[in-house]
Amino acid sequence: MPLLRKPSPNVIQRFLAAQAQLEFSYAAVGTTATTPPAGFVVDHTRAKLGEGERVFLAAKAALTQWEHFRLGWVEAGPSDTVIQTGSCVAVVARVMGFWWLNACRIVYVVNETDAVARFGFAYGTLPGHAELGEERFMVEWDRARNAVWYDILAFSRPNHPLARLGYPLTRKTQRRFAQDSVRVMQRATRL
Repeated sequence: MPLLRKPSPNVIQRFLAAQAQLEFSYAAVGTTATTPPAGFVVDHTRAKLGEGERVFLAAKAALTQWEHFRLGWVEAGPSDTVIQTGSCVAVVARVMGFWWLNACRIVYVVNETDAVARFGFAYGTLPGHAELGEERFMVEWDRARNAVWYDILAFSRPNHPLARLGYPLTRKTQRRFAQDSVRVMQRATRL
């Protein structure tokens, strides 16, 4: 939903309350955990954050506080949205002079403490989103190699007519989000 002004917290709350009653806007719910479906563009970004448990715990804290969305031109709200299956969150982005208000619901949460510790979640689009699809945000600590990684996996296709019309810009914006999100996570985990 494009807007001329940044939406207030009240507008976001009303928008999410209405969207929370709706079903996902795509059929392949949860498939970022396995194999993304055909018919969507798949994006995968992976970056090393550092080494060791302290970096992993800092990365995990950053995800739970939605730091990976504090980009200046994109934010997730409300910022105190709990990372749990079923929680709804709004993604607000400023693109080409418009504010886009998008609705998502958390599909699943990952919290594994095995040889490769993983923490993350995926959210899927609701009808009030410019795109159709799902995006997974994950931090991993490979204990044997002591490496900590930030991993984003997404599949999408346009939903809103303006997203279809401006598809090259939509793709550029998606790539910019991934790059900026990596930079924020790298900053958040510098100890």
